[in-house]
Amino acid sequence: MSAPVAAIDCGTNSIRLLIARRDPSTGAMVDLERRLEMVRLGYGVDRTGRFDPAAVERTLEAARGYAALIAQHGARELRFVATSATRDAANRDVFIDGIREILGVQVEVISGEEEAALSFRGAVSTLPQLPAGPRVVVDIGGGSTELVLGTEEPEARISLDIGSVRLTERHLRSDPPMAEEIAAAAADVDALLDTAAERLPLQEATSLVGTAGTVTTVTAVAEGLTEYRPDVVHGATRSIEDAVAVCERLLAMTREERGELGIIHPGRIDVIGAGALIWARILRRVAGVSAVTTTVTSEHDILDGIALDVLDRVEARDR
Repeated sequence: MSAPVAAIDCGTNSIRLLIARRDPSTGAMVDLERRLEMVRLGYGVDRTGRFDPAAVERTLEAARGYAALIAQHGARELRFVATSATRDAANRDVFIDGIREILGVQVEVISGEEEAALSFRGAVSTLPQLPAGPRVVVDIGGGSTELVLGTEEPEARISLDIGSVRLTERHLRSDPPMAEEIAAAAADVDALLDTAAERLPLQEATSLVGTAGTVTTVTAVAEGLTEYRPDVVHGATRSIEDAVAVCERLLAMTREERGELGIIHPGRIDVIGAGALIWARILRRVAGVSAVTTTVTSEHDILDGIALDVLDRVEARDR
């Protein structure tokens, strides 16, 4: 086995850690530690353009716990990637400085396009059953949504400034959301998808892969799980019609009703309706212009893409 490396993905809603190594006999990445903390770093950023001090402290506290795990496993190298919320926050330096002090690493505030490429690699690398031809990979985050089209490598990609937290804060304030709120949110999503369609030839897609927390949660609900099981969610295939129906059901629920399902992470209950709306609009758009009739869920995403990138970098240096 190769020496372990660490990857951290810090988004709008969560901060996640993956410590992994490469199995030299198979070339596959092997997880040693995978953690998630719902810290809502991007709380209020869409409205104020700044990080909330309490949200920064929640995130730094999670990073302190991750630092102990990284030291425990003796990870050789760490890459810390920050995405939508950090791109948008005018006072990002207080967060970046805090992470440097705790972890001794420079935060990489990556572009939406690099985020999309890393998501594509993480998702597609673990789904050998996908049909030949171009795949559309969709990563719905808290602050942005990435769409990538490609076969083995990204060929076209775009990052849209819409995510489950951002859309909730802008439009879905009632519980459950009112019809006019849903209509306004859907109009925002559709306008951005019009922009995406100019950059991505979605009509060429032969398969559609959804990844990250919104999609995995929708899939878990569709599968009727009462406790989360990554082995059931990963690779699960559903008809687009079925997936849209589950999204619409989640959007129509109250927060209390979502909580009663028992499968939705407490830190996602208030924003999963917005995430489901985004996913449903994307599903309908892709189905409307291509021959794709089903969607596949991947448990693996940008976090895996980051870790694979670090492993490649370390191994290239050692050669």
